[in-house]
Amino acid sequence: MDVLAPVCRAIHAKRPIAIRYHSMSSGESERVIVPFALVDTGLRWHVRAFDRKSGEFRDFVVTRIEAPTLLDEEPQANEQPDNDIQWTRIVELDFVPHPRLERPEIIKMDYEMTDGSIRMRVRAAVAGYMLLRWRVDCSPDHRLKEEQYRLWLSDPLALYGVENAKLAPGYQAPAAKTSRKG
Repeated sequence: MDVLAPVCRAIHAKRPIAIRYHSMSSGESERVIVPFALVDTGLRWHVRAFDRKSGEFRDFVVTRIEAPTLLDEEPQANEQPDNDIQWTRIVELDFVPHPRLERPEIIKMDYEMTDGSIRMRVRAAVAGYMLLRWRVDCSPDHRLKEEQYRLWLSDPLALYGVENAKLAPGYQAPAAKTSRKG
């Protein structure tokens, strides 16, 4: 609550906060972030915010934040949530029963599929978390054979440009086409 309460106040007041953050990639650092949303990934809570240190919108794990201090200043125009392309972009994902299953009709019943699929619209910023939580096979060739994968993303290209797509089970970035001069 020592972290969550000030973060929620900052979101409500639309104000930046100074924090100490522990990152897996860069260790401990002092940062100023402009938070605007809380995201439950199913495993932990994240704060979606503009990070002044990197100049980008990012996700911050709540349990890695220390000493949040509300700042008495207005966010800059570029720090507003409408400028977060991953947050404002909606991706449409189409799930079908995993092709390896012998009885796809059971999965269709479980998920109340109409026309053999479920279509979901989610924010690009949370798509990778959602696909991981739902255990959706996102490989282009439905190669994940383990039992926990009951759904397959029928069009993996729907994740093109989604920054956290790497979290999606089996996801592969589309191969870049190279031209050869002969």
